Amino acid sequence: MTTIRLATEPDLPAILDIYNDAILNTTAVYDYKPHTLEMRQAWFAAKQRDGYPVFVAEVAGEVAGFSTFGPFRPWSAYKYTVEHSVYVAQQFRNRGIGRLLVKTVIDFARQMDKHVILAGIDSANEVSIRMHKQLGFVETATLKQVGYKFGRWLDLVFMQLVLDTPAQPVE
Repeated sequence: MTTIRLATEPDLPAILDIYNDAILNTTAVYDYKPHTLEMRQAWFAAKQRDGYPVFVAEVAGEVAGFSTFGPFRPWSAYKYTVEHSVYVAQQFRNRGIGRLLVKTVIDFARQMDKHVILAGIDSANEVSIRMHKQLGFVETATLKQVGYKFGRWLDLVFMQLVLDTPAQPVE
């Protein structure tokens, strides 16, 4: 059974392991070097300070994945748009955990009166693209050759989900 909950400080080593695996072994993160625990702590503190959630999926007491969202761009007119991330530990993939984590992000973004959720996904990640489509995201752009990793150019697909919130947007 999978439980989705807000992350806490003790979850950070497991979150770090999942993220570093994505850096070292996939094109889900366009970075080369593993992050440190101090970097994850600063990231988590910034999320908490800015009011953005970090969720973990827990299976039998083990952190199996995490998701979060944050601002898309720093200018005020983008305040209703967020970009989300979702990562699942290798041994827990293809069990629907990513879907649960993204559904939780969608629900929370709606509660925060956000209007658009964006996802930037490597074009080779067909599983993530398919899952996002099943959750109502639509592909809006492909940025060609914007990353370079593992000896090849990477294309980034942007997908978006438009929510029915907020009821009364303001400038």
